[in-house]
Amino acid sequence: MKLPQILEISLLTSFSCVLGGNAALGEQVKDIRHISHFLLAQLSTPDSAKPTELIEVTAVKVNSTEKGVEIILETAKGNQLQVLNRSSGNSYIADIPNAQLRLPNNNTFRQEKPFAGITEVIVTNQDANSIQVIVIGEVSLPTVELFDGDEGLILSFTPVASSRPQPEQQPSAAPPQPEQPASETPSEQPTVQADDPIELVVTGSQDSGYSVPDASTATKTDTPLLEVPQAIQVIPRQVIEDQKVQRVADVLRNVSGVTVQTDYAGTDSYTIRGFNTNANLRNGFRQDNFTGFTDTSTIERIEVLKGPASVLYGQLEPGGIVNYITKQPLNQPYYSATFSAGSYSYYRPEIDISGPLTPDNSTLYRFIAAYENSGGFRDFAFKELYTFAPSLSVKLGDRTNLDLQYEYVNLNQSYDRGLPPIARSFDLPISFNFGEPTDRYELFANRVNVALDHRFNQDWRFRSAVSVQTVDTARSNFQPVNFTNPFDADGQTVARRYNKVGDYSREYSWQNDLIGKFNTGSIGHELLLGVEFGRSVFGYPFQISYNVPSLDILNPVYGAVTPTTFEEGFEDERNTYRVGLYFQDQVALLPNFKILLGGRLDFVNFKNESQPDIINGAEAQITERYYEKFSPRIGLVYQPTKNLSLYTSYTRAFKPDEFAIAVGGRLLEPETATQYEVGVKGELLDGKLTATLAAYEITKTNVATSDLNNLGSPFSIAAGEVKSRGIELDSKWRDFTWLECDRFLFS
Repeated sequence: MKLPQILEISLLTSFSCVLGGNAALGEQVKDIRHISHFLLAQLSTPDSAKPTELIEVTAVKVNSTEKGVEIILETAKGNQLQVLNRSSGNSYIADIPNAQLRLPNNNTFRQEKPFAGITEVIVTNQDANSIQVIVIGEVSLPTVELFDGDEGLILSFTPVASSRPQPEQQPSAAPPQPEQPASETPSEQPTVQADDPIELVVTGSQDSGYSVPDASTATKTDTPLLEVPQAIQVIPRQVIEDQKVQRVADVLRNVSGVTVQTDYAGTDSYTIRGFNTNANLRNGFRQDNFTGFTDTSTIERIEVLKGPASVLYGQLEPGGIVNYITKQPLNQPYYSATFSAGSYSYYRPEIDISGPLTPDNSTLYRFIAAYENSGGFRDFAFKELYTFAPSLSVKLGDRTNLDLQYEYVNLNQSYDRGLPPIARSFDLPISFNFGEPTDRYELFANRVNVALDHRFNQDWRFRSAVSVQTVDTARSNFQPVNFTNPFDADGQTVARRYNKVGDYSREYSWQNDLIGKFNTGSIGHELLLGVEFGRSVFGYPFQISYNVPSLDILNPVYGAVTPTTFEEGFEDERNTYRVGLYFQDQVALLPNFKILLGGRLDFVNFKNESQPDIINGAEAQITERYYEKFSPRIGLVYQPTKNLSLYTSYTRAFKPDEFAIAVGGRLLEPETATQYEVGVKGELLDGKLTATLAAYEITKTNVATSDLNNLGSPFSIAAGEVKSRGIELDSKWRDFTWLECDRFLFS
């Protein structure tokens, strides 16, 4: 149900009762109604339900009913439209923010006398950010009913019959002049009367915020999930808030086939369909997962595309990709402050504020800040986290938007290797730590995104975005020399070593996409043409000292002095330069039968500079490799009904193994993978239950294996093959919880 409208009805009814007995307050009705709208904007609409982008209404229909007419605003996101109601004389006026008409001929819809008692219906773009609907009653204001439908937002009007004939030449007050697009000449309209509150009946069910109709990760366009021929799961903000998730990786437990990898520093690493991911995405840009850390405060939703994603994003593992979609500025004032506390001295304040900076909503802002401090059940455990994320959205014109985002993350925590399995046989307490109180892990991340979006017309748009991500980490810790069997002959003494590591990663990327819709006869197309330029830098300096005291587990003495000299050390720096050209065509052969065709050609230059012995000043060894690779995709979707999809797809992926080297220092050929997938997607019980059942088989070739002709050497050959096949079921009940299960065979 449209909760803001229900609250508005209650507020206005209450105010009417109060004002009805006091004529002196009658002049304040308008002001109070504005206050009620303000309260609704702040209190009744959760952040996850507020639109963060312009919602396109592609058609307007006026249908006759038994009692009047209904106006249908056709859009796949009807449940996200917010209606602000008012009246002027006999005219009902609805302002719908964050929406735009995208009609085939022009962006104004008019129809005179659609039903007895209603003189005219007008639907037009009020400005660059909103739609205005005006319905004029012949003798008085019509009654209104609002509800969601499969086609979009539906407004149903019933005219009020006249009790006596109306004199001629005394027409009812006409509606206010709707703001016309700059290219259109506004028609003449009489002067408006003062706004009056109206009664609105709302029909439907309350949206929980779990239902997400479309996603962009699979196609780089806003495509309904039912039309994507590949398994994709979307975890909206409402799930993150309801589950009180503190670590973003825990959100992925809601998705079948995804396993969170064990990581001592808490970075974002996953296994999808049996393959470890080598990178994640952030708003569609690569983010190294070895040094990546994401705080939940900045995330609007998480999209998980299962299976190869190289067709749009280049060199990736074939299991799938995780895409973090961040929060965007809102066009209505929003203020949120939360505080949570828990065991082990855990506490976390968080603020999130957003809204317009200008009266015409041409400039929007958002600011997010979070702080977290906690201990843990392990000895010496601590964590301190700072997150700041300001963003700005500026309308440079009616068809051009500029978005700027920045995020800073500072993480300072203990570094804990945990207990080796053999330690349990000594009955060590779960809190026992083989390290020192000084062990720590620090991360400093700066992420900048700048995106320019321009619409040439209602069918063609150009999008250009730049992403810069820098992450620096520092790790220092004491740990057993042999973690598999750490104990000396006496069974209680553990020899230790000291590690000092300083990773750094740099991700630079520039993406340019041209998206257009057109027809060839009766066949519809949505075309995507893109080019990406990128550079990735990853450095890994590592130093080791063995000149540290051992630890007696029966009588542990902590406080070892941090070494200043090291016996071993090496350093690697990997630079990857890439250019990707990609295309995609979503072909609608029939309204219920669609084909997805796409491919990407990558040009990659890889350079690895390794200094195997930095202690003695050894010369760096440089290895370079250039390769080209094409990654295709084809998929079919058939919808026997509008709420059920049958699909099949063929997809390929590639990724170089940057650590495997053949004899002579030559890098191996990139690993390639092929996936075949079939599945069923459905929305049942009026969309409350959504489910995806998928069966897949992934075959990965050119996997690095040991060179049997050079046993005992670090050399490899590209001769291995790995296969993963399985069946997955993901479903969610909109008003309750998630269900996920999977079964896969990895060979």
